[in-house]
Amino acid sequence: MYRETPDAPLNVLITGASEMAARIRSYDWSKTALRPIEEWSETLLATTNLMLHSPFPTILSWGAEMVFLYNDAAISTLTAKHPGALGALYHDVFREAWDLVSADLEACLYRGETAVRDNMFIPILLDGALVDQYFSYSLIPVYENGRIAGVYDAFRNMTETVMGARRLRESEARLKLATEVANLGVFLWDTVEDKGSWENDHMYQIFGRTREQGPVNGAAFLNEVVHPDYRDAFGQAMSETLEKGKPFRFEGLMYQPDGTTRVIEVNGDLQSETEGSRGRILGTIRDVTKVRETEAELRESAKRLGELAAIVASSDDVILSKDLNGIITSWNNAAERVFGYSPEEMIGTSILKLIPVELHSDEKTIIESIRAGRRVEHFDTVRLTKDGRLIDVSVTVSPIKDEAGRVIGASKILRDVSSRRRMEQSLLQAEKIAATGRMAATIAHEINNPLESVMNLLYLMRPMITAAEGTQYLDLAEVELGRVSHIAKQTLGYYRELASASPASLGETVYHAISIYEPRCAAAGIEIRQSIESERKLVLRRGEMMQVISNLIMNSIYAMSDGGVLSISVVDGEGPEDGIVLTIRDNGPGIPAQVLPKVFDAFFTTRATVGTGIGLFVAKQFVEGHGGTISIESDTKEANHGTTVRIVLPLQTAYEADTAQV
Repeated sequence: MYRETPDAPLNVLITGASEMAARIRSYDWSKTALRPIEEWSETLLATTNLMLHSPFPTILSWGAEMVFLYNDAAISTLTAKHPGALGALYHDVFREAWDLVSADLEACLYRGETAVRDNMFIPILLDGALVDQYFSYSLIPVYENGRIAGVYDAFRNMTETVMGARRLRESEARLKLATEVANLGVFLWDTVEDKGSWENDHMYQIFGRTREQGPVNGAAFLNEVVHPDYRDAFGQAMSETLEKGKPFRFEGLMYQPDGTTRVIEVNGDLQSETEGSRGRILGTIRDVTKVRETEAELRESAKRLGELAAIVASSDDVILSKDLNGIITSWNNAAERVFGYSPEEMIGTSILKLIPVELHSDEKTIIESIRAGRRVEHFDTVRLTKDGRLIDVSVTVSPIKDEAGRVIGASKILRDVSSRRRMEQSLLQAEKIAATGRMAATIAHEINNPLESVMNLLYLMRPMITAAEGTQYLDLAEVELGRVSHIAKQTLGYYRELASASPASLGETVYHAISIYEPRCAAAGIEIRQSIESERKLVLRRGEMMQVISNLIMNSIYAMSDGGVLSISVVDGEGPEDGIVLTIRDNGPGIPAQVLPKVFDAFFTTRATVGTGIGLFVAKQFVEGHGGTISIESDTKEANHGTTVRIVLPLQTAYEADTAQV
């Protein structure tokens, strides 16, 4: 394609020292429709030289075949097509774009129509790949001897310009979208002339103004809009920006036209100083009132959660949570202390680990109640510790709900009631032992009287027996009767308290009994109302009085199976000789009138499955043993149902003399 042609005529015909001038001079044009350069017409030579000396990318398509010539400025557009495009046909050089440009080229070549196109989309094949390109071009017909001989195509590759404009539009669209989504007002403030330009509707919404009212200037904003408490901060932020070029940052209260206050956040930057733009700040304003309120609520919520977490962590009761599959999600310190498992051992495991196998069905029932949104209260059951012990517990389970009100899990409060149960069982056992002792003493007393009579009769009979054998039998009889008498005397002392009477406060004894039964009352829904107004000390057998009070409280608890009020009072009598009065009252169903006279009888009970029927019998014996009295009143009427037991102990009990002697 190239040949050296150093002869002067070609340098004269094709002028210039550019790369394309040299290539055109050296190209073998004899193989094209244009023929050798020496045969080119003056018009072709002049147009070619005009193209080569043009600073703009230019293509010259000559003849009906549209032979392709171009200048140095067009090389960057042709890229890999250069230099092979020189001397080729236009539709072969730009085959991929021919359908887009052929109409303009042919209209110019055949009809002399000038074509001017701006930013026209023309994909170009570059390095084997079709690349989107944008061109602006003008097509001018070249006339020779009155006929169109070629097309002069001056063009510019506008791809970067078009893509830059597109990116700018997209950036502006994104910015607009961002300001819309973030509810940002955009402003431009000329601080020199104190004029503001509000760039979007959010500015007017934030300030409560209409477009007809227009923006406010800086002076009005500072003196009328900004709250007085924040004007100094606004002025300081402005000085930092104008004098030191720092970003403008301000947050404070502003007034709306109706007098309400809002919290606004202002961010801006000082624009670079170009002609006429000195002291301009471009920025955004956002109404952050709800944001700050939400943040305050979140801080308060976090504080409450922290307090709740501290309560849970320090609680003596086991507090844990689980999901609806029974998987444990939290585990407090009390849970570790009661069950022996650490949080690492239990969180993520099934709650069934704590439940004996035979009670696994209980968990299914509890989960079903929780799924239905129902609370399970004071469920008494048994649980399993890490060391294999079974402990008595009282369980309360509540549903945990999300923001939409859906049940997502359960919180469980578990109280170890093993000690309380043991104490209750001990008191019950003491009651049974005392009752058994009292009964044994009664029987022993009845046996002891005839025994003494028999012994007296044997004594009288001794002089009448003279035979040795008879005397021997008489001796044996006396020994055996003496042994029976000793056994009876031992039995007679069985029920009596071994400890001596001592000064003690009846009020303190009542307090102690209440502390024992208070959890059980709470679990049964029973409210205890106590009024302990006497601190006097009497000489008491404290164990006996403790058993009396316990029996009476237990009777009230059994009477109020559906909950109620238990009132307990200890007061000094009205007169100096009246002693101390203990009153225990419940609002249970009451005792029928026909039954009331029998309540102090041994083994009498109105409950078929609970109790021994000797509680009040023993209580009466103990109270009277102290020299006191016990009485009972009861009413079954709906308006005032309930039972009241009244115990009066003298200031000097029957045991005081015994104590004084000791």
